[in-house]
Amino acid sequence: MLNDKLVFLGLLYFVQGIPYGLQSSLLPVYLRGAGHSFTRISLTKVLYFPWVLKVLWAPLVDRLGTKRRWLVGTVFGLALTCMASGMLSPDSQFLYVAGGLLAMNALASVQDIAVDGAAVRLLRGQGELGLGNTVQVVGYKAGSVFAGGGLLAVIDVAGWGWMFTLLGCVYGGVALFVWGAPILDGELSKPSVEGRRASRDITRPWRVWRKLMSVPGTPWTVLYVLTYKLGEQGAISMFPLFLLDHHMTSRELGFWNGVIAMAFSIGGSSLGGFLLSQYSNGPLMRRVFVMRTVSMIFQCFLLTMLETSPLIKGLAISSLSVQHFLGGLITTLTFTTMMHCTQRAEESIQATHYSFLATLEVLGKLSFSAVAGGLVDAVGFPVAFLIFLFLAIATNIHVWNATETGPLKEPPQ
Repeated sequence: MLNDKLVFLGLLYFVQGIPYGLQSSLLPVYLRGAGHSFTRISLTKVLYFPWVLKVLWAPLVDRLGTKRRWLVGTVFGLALTCMASGMLSPDSQFLYVAGGLLAMNALASVQDIAVDGAAVRLLRGQGELGLGNTVQVVGYKAGSVFAGGGLLAVIDVAGWGWMFTLLGCVYGGVALFVWGAPILDGELSKPSVEGRRASRDITRPWRVWRKLMSVPGTPWTVLYVLTYKLGEQGAISMFPLFLLDHHMTSRELGFWNGVIAMAFSIGGSSLGGFLLSQYSNGPLMRRVFVMRTVSMIFQCFLLTMLETSPLIKGLAISSLSVQHFLGGLITTLTFTTMMHCTQRAEESIQATHYSFLATLEVLGKLSFSAVAGGLVDAVGFPVAFLIFLFLAIATNIHVWNATETGPLKEPPQ
């Protein structure tokens, strides 16, 4: 029974990670190869915006209909969107392609709410919760690797249209699987009156704003989650494009940045959970953030090495791998910090509090990713990376100055 739950959740998290892989790894390289500017490429990050808004419609997904209907509807909608996107040309129909990706992000964000709700209902006990969360991280990142690395490696051979047709078939098969999955049997539809109450609640967010911000440690954590990825996100999104311009082909970059580096990211996320069982969160965060700063200094040095050679390629690949490894580790530590803060809230608002922090975390990453390319176009790679480094150091100071009585302190048992 547990294996059935893990397979079910793993498959859904896998297909949920596909839009992120398309947009973070495949699309930038493909568009740059087609001659688009860094500014236009970075502005595609705005298409992630539905993930920022998902906290608003989460009550509707939770209270209207069943998880099976929401999952089948969103996954089938993703299949149709992929089929439609396969008939477009990204070279001449950029705005239509952007609209398709926006629709994919909107559908995937709703799917995320539904699958998280299903996981809460299906997983029982500490052991199942631990395995379920592991499946969530690995499944999502595996879907991202499949779309961002695997498809990028074959897109020159298969072409844009066949690639999206393949994705449409994958989504269609998963929709049929969810429709017939016995693991969701026994769900009851929610009364429509609860749905109407939910729709009223989401139009009055100010009612809970003050209560959320009054939770101890929340102001510090809000500033932290909005800023902790700024410098790192700029480097991770722009450094592969620097390599595309100077050292690597799109196929090489798809493999090393879309597959190998993502594997290091998964390894870092997994190691974070182990380290947290051995060390307290605050001191561990300080050390890892310093290591990230050293890694970014090394990347700044690599920007001056423009000649193509096996040594420079090796150093660039090592830099990508280390950056993704540390990024995955920091993400695990950050979500633990968010959870510790939420545990200080009263039980009646804990779910809302955590969703609020998670939404700001996504907003912080996306806002800077959207302007990083414009910054590179305006001042060039070396100056832009110095700005990224400055932002990372500022985050280090914010973390380092947290006192033992602040948000980094372990919550009382």
